[in-house]
Amino acid sequence: MSSSSVNHLSQPCIYGHFFSSHAERKSRFMKWLSKIFKGGSSRGVTTGGQQPQFLGDENMVWRAPARSLDDRSRAQKEREEVDRAIALSLAEDLKRPDGCRWRTDNDEDRARSHHDNPNRPDYPPYAPTEYYPRGYRICGGCNRDIGYGNYLGCMGTFFHPECFCCTACGFPITEHEFSLLERNAYHKSCFQELTHPKCEVCHQFIPTNAAGLIEYRCHPFWSQKYCPSHEHDSTARCCSCERLESWNTRYISLEEGRSLCLECMESAIMDTGDCQPLYHAIRDYYEGMNMRLDQQIPMLLVERQALNEAIVGEKNGFHHMPETRGLCLSEEQTVSSILKRPRIGGQRLVGMRTQPQKLTRKCEVTAILVLYGLPRLLTGAILAHELMHGWLRLNGYRNLNPVVEEGICQILSHMWLESEVLPEFRNMPSTSAALTSSSSSSSTSKKGGKSAVENKLGEFFIHQIVHDTSPAYGGGFRAANEAVNKSLSSSS
Repeated sequence: MSSSSVNHLSQPCIYGHFFSSHAERKSRFMKWLSKIFKGGSSRGVTTGGQQPQFLGDENMVWRAPARSLDDRSRAQKEREEVDRAIALSLAEDLKRPDGCRWRTDNDEDRARSHHDNPNRPDYPPYAPTEYYPRGYRICGGCNRDIGYGNYLGCMGTFFHPECFCCTACGFPITEHEFSLLERNAYHKSCFQELTHPKCEVCHQFIPTNAAGLIEYRCHPFWSQKYCPSHEHDSTARCCSCERLESWNTRYISLEEGRSLCLECMESAIMDTGDCQPLYHAIRDYYEGMNMRLDQQIPMLLVERQALNEAIVGEKNGFHHMPETRGLCLSEEQTVSSILKRPRIGGQRLVGMRTQPQKLTRKCEVTAILVLYGLPRLLTGAILAHELMHGWLRLNGYRNLNPVVEEGICQILSHMWLESEVLPEFRNMPSTSAALTSSSSSSSTSKKGGKSAVENKLGEFFIHQIVHDTSPAYGGGFRAANEAVNKSLSSSS
């Protein structure tokens, strides 16, 4: 074609509209060229001296492109170029510091757009990278091909959006931030629920201290976790099991600031009459150990004030606890005992009736006093302890060292609890195994069945005796226990 018949311009052809497919646009363009140069003439087609008639509104044409030396079809080469651009975009995303990024269909469109117009300013320049073929992404959740839909790349693995799920709740993670534990992903809220301890009193996440560390208190037996502030904010503590009152429960308020949890309240002994069967059962326990108490020692259930007044009236005695819960009297006194069991009125006990009782000394022991409102097993452990004081005095052992005497009394208390809570003496110290085997059957036959809650309380009272830190009660128990074990091993 001569230069005089067709003008050659540098700009591309202008169409009335863009076709949706690049291949379709190429096909239309080739048909248009073939009609212009129909017949393969080297000159422009003229009719009556007129200029060439073009199709549609076009007014300019390109030079016919020269045949490429590459035998591959243009469509195949274009697809490969698009694949290369997508692979480049993916590689750049995975090099990000967090290693995770949501991908969308817009990312695929931008990659293809980059192929059509490489001078776009929002896309990085082409750089050689490893080539990935189509369909290489496999979902780490369902193990199926992801294709070119939405996906998440995280820790070198890909996921469908609906397959990237929280390990705790199982629902998809749609937030831009999430938590990782080893290689398990969690919603941030689920991760906090899983790992951050909650206070069992206020039921809030335990706050961090000034150093940014999570600081909390934990009961050594019940494992009750709570904020340190609840030790000083008037939160009630059960006078029997030592657990703090939770905000969604209410303890029963006894007199003089004592509180009792509902579990301890189930078996609590409230008046002297209710305590008599338990008192006689423990006397039988002593008799089964060949430690018969010949004297009829009165036993009274009393309030704290009456117990404290009786302690003052004693000439001799050793008491280390902040709150004394039992006393073996040796002096004549008048003591106010609880005659009628109080009833629960709201969160308090009401209707209590007391009666003063004059205690005369007929032997070395005047009476045994026990604090009211304690669970049956704790009341029994106190009675077993105080009866041992009485047995020692009745048998002439009045001037023992306090550590020795209290240690022996704690041994008896510990043994009785074991016979109640562990009737078959499974996993128990050797102290009770030899000393009470003859009496366990008789004492068990007189007991009714206990609930799992009461058994757990009994285990706690045993734990208290074993881990008491006081020199007389704790140290005395451990010394007496060791002495008994040595005597048993030498006799065998």
